[in-house]
Parts: sequence; structure tokens; C-alpha cells
Amino acid sequence: QVQLVESGGGLVQAGGSLRLSCATSGLRTYTMGWFRQAPGKERAFVAAINWSGGSTNYADSVKGRFTISRDNAKNTVYVQMNDLKAEDTAVYYCAARSGVAVPTSQSSYDYWGQGTQVTVSS
Repeated sequence: QVQLVESGGGLVQAGGSLRLSCATSGLRTYTMGWFRQAPGKERAFVAAINWSGGSTNYADSVKGRFTISRDNAKNTVYVQMNDLKAEDTAVYYCAARSGVAVPTSQSSYDYWGQGTQVTVSS
């Protein structure tokens, strides 16, 4: 059974940093993605990484501030979020898909975690 469990969310001041983690049930060959959903908005792509870490993709809004990575030995995917802004406030979701591509669309991902709340105070 596939399980994705996010952690690391919380309250941080603008300009601060957080690192989110997604513990998986051994999805070492899967592409992993992070999405977020702000209040009143649709879920949006944040970042994705292929199984080897050799290919990544980022939303324009987070480029240069967020870094996605993975540790396959620990079955964990991370997103390091720096220089956080109030508009980064959202529930962040981890997602997984088979294949080597790093797509941005939600429909391309097969498995989802429950989400973790990130709140950035201005």
C-alpha cells in the first residue's frame, strides 16, 4: 500500500525558511512532486523531481527560493523553502507518479499525501 506522509509545516515569519519532508513507502523509482493549495484557490504545482534526482521542475513563483531533493535510502523527499512570503501560505501536498517525467499537472500524479500546513506571517 502506497503511503505518503508529509511533515515539517508550521508558522514562520516572512523571510524565514522551512523544510518539508515526505516519507514514502519505498517509492524509489517514482517521480515525486510537491503541490500547494491556498485558501480559496485551486491546488497548484510547486516542484517535482525524478527518481534519480537528475531532473527537477519548479513553478516560476518558487524558482530560486525552493529546492526539491530526495534521499532514496531514507525513502524521503524534501522541499527546502527559503525567503518565504505571505503568498506561500498554503497546505502543501506530496504526490507520486511512476515514470521519469516531472510534470506539473495534478492529473499526472497517482498518489497523494494528506498535506501539511505552512503559514507565513507578514
